[in-house]
Amino acid sequence: MVVRNTFELVIAAQTDLGECPLWSVDEQVLYFVDIKQSRIHRLDPATNRLSALFLPEEVGCIGLVKGGGFVAGLRSGIWLLSAKGELIRKLADNPEDQSISRFNDGMVDPMGRFVAGTVDETRERGIASLYRYDARGLEKLAGGLLTSNGVAFSPDGKRLYHSDTLRYTLYTYDYDVTTGAASNQQVFARFGSDTDKGRPDGGAVDAEGCYWTALFEGGRVQRYAPDGTLLAEYPVPAKCPTMVSFGGPDLKTLYCTSARIGRSTEELTEYPLSGGIFALQTDVPGLPKPLFNPEI
Repeated sequence: MVVRNTFELVIAAQTDLGECPLWSVDEQVLYFVDIKQSRIHRLDPATNRLSALFLPEEVGCIGLVKGGGFVAGLRSGIWLLSAKGELIRKLADNPEDQSISRFNDGMVDPMGRFVAGTVDETRERGIASLYRYDARGLEKLAGGLLTSNGVAFSPDGKRLYHSDTLRYTLYTYDYDVTTGAASNQQVFARFGSDTDKGRPDGGAVDAEGCYWTALFEGGRVQRYAPDGTLLAEYPVPAKCPTMVSFGGPDLKTLYCTSARIGRSTEELTEYPLSGGIFALQTDVPGLPKPLFNPEI
């Protein structure tokens, strides 16, 4: 395993809980959310201009929609949003107790479905799940979770990555791109120790099929080969990186969001850039994100 160059600050966004960086190939801009501030941010790297769309409830994850706008996992369920962040139509209710559950990490699959999971805010009951949404409705892919995270797909779409953050475990599934079915759950990697609390948060897959994961409370991002071998790790100037995603004109810029909410004064003194957006130039590009298709 090789320790590489560190991530560098792109913009001091001061997000409470930055998540779900998402590159728009058409616009050449980066979208990301601040869950606790109920915002979708838009960053134009050419001008470094940051703007925000304000939502009526917490937003955990987003995807770009075929024809424009967003699909979003909110506390109440999965919604279609306009390009201005306006609620257009609820696609599915969050079937869990919404007083202690909200949608968290999610991503559009290679065929245009939305795969998104929830978080158990009690941190102990295991009521969270991973779901797939398409025109047939909401279907549970995995249950009994604490914090659903890390959704990503292999380049051929036949492998689904998914983590349960508070259980320090990253899984893989066989994924049927034709039907959207997930099967054959396997442990891909385990994290955490007495001296390192880093646990798997959001992830991304590059063009070589390697999985990148942000380690919350671990202050770094790791890259794993498809066989589970740890290849390299990259320090982040924030104790709590939350998710990575490839962007830039050649998809060789790895963006990373981070969090500052609930962190101690001591930690924020040591990591004053917490809540910022960071980036790392990579040798291997990522893959363009598929667009959500409400009709599939």
